[in-house]
Amino acid sequence: MKPTSLYLPFLAIFFINITIAFAQTATIRGFIYDKSNGEPIPYCSVLLVNEKTGVVSDDNGYFSLTKLKAGEYKIRITFMGYDSLVRIYNLKNGQTITEKLYLEPISIQIGEVQIIAQKEAQKTETRVAVERVSPKQISQLPSIGGIPDIAQYLQILPGVVFTGDQGGQLYIRGGTPIQNKVLLDGLVVYNPFHSIGLFSVFDTDIIKNVDVYSAGFGAEYGNRISSIMDIKTRDGNKKRVSGKFDINTFGAKMVLEGPLMKEKNKNSLTFLMSVKGSYLEQTSKLLYRYADTNGLPYNYLDGYGKISLQTNNGSRINFFGFSFNDGVNYPNIASYKWNSWGIGSSFLIIPSVANMLMDGTLAYSDYKIGLSEATNPLRTSHINGYSFSMNFTYLFGQNSLKYGVEFLGSWLDYAFTNPYGTDCGQESFNSEFAIFVKYKWIIKKIIFEPSLRLHYYASQSALSPEPRIAMKYNVSKNVRLKLAAGLYTQNIMSATSDQDVVNLFYGFLTVPEYLPEKINGVPIRNSLQKGQHIVVGGEFDVLKYFAINTEVYFKNFSHLTNINRYQMFASDNEFILETGKAYGADISIKYNYKKLYVNFVYALNWVNRDDGTIVYRTHFDRRHNINITTSYAFGKNDVWQIDARWNFGTGFPFTKTKGFYPKNEAFSDISQDINSFNESLGIIYDTINRGQLPDYHRLDINFKRKFILNPRSTIELNAGVTNVYNYYNIFYVNRKTNEKIYQLPILWSFSCNINF
Repeated sequence: MKPTSLYLPFLAIFFINITIAFAQTATIRGFIYDKSNGEPIPYCSVLLVNEKTGVVSDDNGYFSLTKLKAGEYKIRITFMGYDSLVRIYNLKNGQTITEKLYLEPISIQIGEVQIIAQKEAQKTETRVAVERVSPKQISQLPSIGGIPDIAQYLQILPGVVFTGDQGGQLYIRGGTPIQNKVLLDGLVVYNPFHSIGLFSVFDTDIIKNVDVYSAGFGAEYGNRISSIMDIKTRDGNKKRVSGKFDINTFGAKMVLEGPLMKEKNKNSLTFLMSVKGSYLEQTSKLLYRYADTNGLPYNYLDGYGKISLQTNNGSRINFFGFSFNDGVNYPNIASYKWNSWGIGSSFLIIPSVANMLMDGTLAYSDYKIGLSEATNPLRTSHINGYSFSMNFTYLFGQNSLKYGVEFLGSWLDYAFTNPYGTDCGQESFNSEFAIFVKYKWIIKKIIFEPSLRLHYYASQSALSPEPRIAMKYNVSKNVRLKLAAGLYTQNIMSATSDQDVVNLFYGFLTVPEYLPEKINGVPIRNSLQKGQHIVVGGEFDVLKYFAINTEVYFKNFSHLTNINRYQMFASDNEFILETGKAYGADISIKYNYKKLYVNFVYALNWVNRDDGTIVYRTHFDRRHNINITTSYAFGKNDVWQIDARWNFGTGFPFTKTKGFYPKNEAFSDISQDINSFNESLGIIYDTINRGQLPDYHRLDINFKRKFILNPRSTIELNAGVTNVYNYYNIFYVNRKTNEKIYQLPILWSFSCNINF
């Protein structure tokens, strides 16, 4: 492959030159951990006392003090919520000291620690159009079924639109689900949400953090044109065996973690595992018959496992795997199920001869989905793929250089029967190669972060240069301005029709190689889907406990491939080319003081598509969206907690029914009586998405009571009500019967969990 042979030698030469440069001076580097559980502490202040300069630890708790002359140095490590740590080192020329340092936690709320870390990150990182979500934040949201879930928290983020409780999907700042990449420890998850729409495949209790990039993400991410959701899991408790059991009206789960061997010479081996499943189909027949007399026919079963080995210098390797399963069965209507599994390994290496970090991932994942309907033949979609990535990071004080390579391969198989009774589908294999480079340069109050990605799609023999940039200006201690922009491509598309809001089946296709030569009169060079982003915004810390974040964004989708909604004959092209635009503004206001947390988010959005014939609103174009969440803890040791969420959104566009016509179908039998034969009805659609559904709003409330058995063990009772005032939000309308199908009615839930 030509791109590989062209760029790898330059990377190797650069690596050698950097290594030689750092060999002339001394370095102090290492990782900072929480002494109680061994988890890394990000964004700690590491100060050279004598020099009055310092650095901040990264997401892994890693820091590096470079270009130090021979001599004695005192460093002080501080982070609110922990005792400070002081160490003295005597350095020689060329010496590199690597340490694992542990901070002792003191009495402080963990939520406050997370807030402090986030504020420090805002000052030292560009972090434009990205939300970092912690398990603590997820737990402050009313949890449907009594189990906090990232699927529910994502719905309150700026620019995120959720289309429904049943079969709903997430749309992020104008992008469709297929344009959002979801990563679990570096491994691609093709369907992160269960069909009921309330739950994800991820267990909140194993999550370390979630970064949701809604636009303008850097060059380390590729092959998606809208957004990235990057989920990192914990390594497991290094000190003792611990776990959690949870049972509720929707399902149950178990988490178990701990050391596989006693920590020796700062080496550790830990495990982490989680299993969760739903028995809603069974319990709903007893508890929720008012929602559906036949019960709610949803089932899922998810499992995740991880083994982590960490060496005495902080290097580590992880082995992990998952299995996710989902099923829906409406007798005589439709049967739908999917399963997904994957295995992988990730590593972080600190070479002894170079002042750098090496990290990477080797992974494989597989996803199958099938939908069988009473009125339509079986549709299936199967996608699997492998990935390998290797990244190199150099730290120069507060500045850093990161570059890496990535190999990707995927196989897709999509099969269906078209309206003319012909078996159709697509089977393809795709391989990709990418290299990227990103540099972070801090110049006084300015953080400048340019990056470049070169992505080669072998199936189309197309090389895509994708420059990107992010900037932040720290106007003052409490005011920051930010900007991000970039070019993005991808070569997969959805096999789902956009005619209606409801889509249980979500299949995958490779963008066809042969498409029209022009899009809106403009010649195209290849069939890759393309997008361009720009985001500007500001961060304002008002007083001590208020934080305001505002962003204005624009996404231009200059090349999109879609199912041909105008197809009338078998000879017609199955695909059309479109362009699209998404733009809007978001504001988030957070108040967090001691026991009270309030978050207000307002999003203003416009999303449209141009297919060369008409410009139309997408079915997820929600003009106004408001989310208000609050959490309040009270009582001795905060054993009581109340959480609430209210959501308002203007109605989704939909395509009206203009009329009906009799479909002339051939008789199935020569003896069939024409007088008793009833023709089926065909639908005449109005202009796409010219109609609009009523506005949506819903209130959810949760009550929690914690019983502290001992410093390590607790029992928590959770009672919640979803859709408190039982508002009838329309899900969709049956076009032929005019029957209105509503989203979930008022649902109460109860859960009990034991932590040990």
